Amino acid sequence: MAHEPRTSDELGRRLKAYEGQAAAVSAAGKDPVNAPMIRHWCEAMGDTNPAYTGTDAIAPPTMLQAWTMGGLSGHAGRSSAYDELLGLLDESGCTSVVATDCEQEYVRPLRPGDEITFDAVIESVSDRKTTKLGTGYFVTTRMDIRVGPDLAGTHRFRILKYAPAQRKEEPQQGTARHERPPRPRPVVNRDNAGFWEGVRERRLLIQRCTACSTLRHPWLPGCATCGHPEWDTVEASGTGEVYSYVVMHHPPFPAFDPPYAVALIELTEGVRMISNVVGVPYDEVRIGMPVRLEFEEYDEELVLPVFRVLRAEESRVAVGGGRPYETR
Repeated sequence: MAHEPRTSDELGRRLKAYEGQAAAVSAAGKDPVNAPMIRHWCEAMGDTNPAYTGTDAIAPPTMLQAWTMGGLSGHAGRSSAYDELLGLLDESGCTSVVATDCEQEYVRPLRPGDEITFDAVIESVSDRKTTKLGTGYFVTTRMDIRVGPDLAGTHRFRILKYAPAQRKEEPQQGTARHERPPRPRPVVNRDNAGFWEGVRERRLLIQRCTACSTLRHPWLPGCATCGHPEWDTVEASGTGEVYSYVVMHHPPFPAFDPPYAVALIELTEGVRMISNVVGVPYDEVRIGMPVRLEFEEYDEELVLPVFRVLRAEESRVAVGGGRPYETR
């Protein structure tokens, strides 16, 4: 039976020893690049780029990882090093995991019929880090995807393996309850700063390509339809409907109060965005419900767009007298 390392320094040294070790060697994609998967991907993403259809079609570059997935049966080329590393972290108490980010580099397009192989390496294991979720280690793997001898792309994937932070005990009867922690802030970068500036002004701005006039959300540095880098914005009317949704039960982050509904909203302008649905209980949210934009203040600094379900009479006005959505 394995024993937990006696000190974090000792654990860190053992973890660092896995850097550079192979996680997969000459593993092969379960299926060739194929038109049905490309079609399903584009339909799910709402991507109508003509480059992904027809006799000379290419696969969307962002599908790069999809061709490497092994499903429940896994891949024959997988090595034991990655499982050993995760097992060591489990033994040390880092039993929880969350994906943090990925980076992809596209070298050449993939086309239907291409058969891919890939090698993966444990690129880095961080020093011990303390986060709001708990204390643990960031593990980064790098996967090189090839068609024959040619490099098609590189995929880096980073997870945090951590020991969950201890939840504070409920205050005893008669004592004051702690205030709810502040809601996490959205990640603002150079590509989406204009969107969040609009939100602070209580305006929902949609990017518009100045070459082909295609609207897009989330904000991107260039047009996915024609590739043009220049853009301006239009202000959303604020009406739309629930395109899809999930009900979040777990994990119970301190700043949130599950269960609650998170929806993919299709705006009247045709783009979709993720937000919370308010105005009805979480278990009454349904696909097709008409909604209207509101801006909710969570504290003195944070304002977020949410969508309130419209009542029947409001729905008729919003859709010009059409038949409203009805619940049973």
